[in-house]
Amino acid sequence: MKNHTMISNESGVSESIGFMLIFTIVIAGIAIVTLYGYPLLLQQQLSAEEKIMEKNMIVLQNDMKSLAYKTVPYKETALKIGGGSLTVYNSSYSPSSSTLTIKEDGITFLNLFQPGELRYESVSAQTDISLQNGAVAMRPRNQNGSTMLAEPRWYFDAPTSTLVINLMNISSDTIMAKEGIGTVRMRMAQEPYYNYTTGVNSVEIVYTPDSGLNGLDYSVAWDNYMRKNFDNQPGLNFVPDLANVPGNHQQLTYTLDGSSPMTVVIKRYDIKIEAI
Repeated sequence: MKNHTMISNESGVSESIGFMLIFTIVIAGIAIVTLYGYPLLLQQQLSAEEKIMEKNMIVLQNDMKSLAYKTVPYKETALKIGGGSLTVYNSSYSPSSSTLTIKEDGITFLNLFQPGELRYESVSAQTDISLQNGAVAMRPRNQNGSTMLAEPRWYFDAPTSTLVINLMNISSDTIMAKEGIGTVRMRMAQEPYYNYTTGVNSVEIVYTPDSGLNGLDYSVAWDNYMRKNFDNQPGLNFVPDLANVPGNHQQLTYTLDGSSPMTVVIKRYDIKIEAI
């Protein structure tokens, strides 16, 4: 009777187990990167796009300043619009946009001024950045708060007791929106319009935010700006209305009383957006 000897190929088993272990580690690594790394990379990309658009909107604000204060006739700026769209909201057909009313000694001096706006709407980050009334403001859509990234040119000169308010009116011939790469072309539509009065004892400024509930209320940003710019100014008594509730789609009212009769200068600049 012959004896049969069984020979096991242990080296082949070791190679199979090693391959399965390496394959498992690779799959697990890919899963971890997909689960944790990809959302982080996506968030960083959204944050980068938002930061770029913040800078772009400030560049456009500087273009408007050049048109208004440096008498430059025409400005053109190329920019990249990532993660959303840039839209022109004409002041003449944006019934839900914010308005500004200014009264002097109880008499309406400027009634329901509607500035229009250039608005970047981020689809992915759910954030709006608005260039309105000479300021750049940002607001997350899922929150009530907002912040001002760049301030308008409003100021009070204490030695001469002069209040100066510069208003920017944005208009266009048609509704415009752009995604991707665009070129914003703008010019001064007409000569600046000036209102000038002296001997004013008090000025009332009423800011009314967007009446809709679609995330366009920048009243927190404007309230912070008004308090920062005019509160504790020498020669000026700044009194916010007690009914002011910023961020709640309600109008905000502020009274400015000079220690002596003030001179009020309101300058309106009409900016026409020709293309984006």
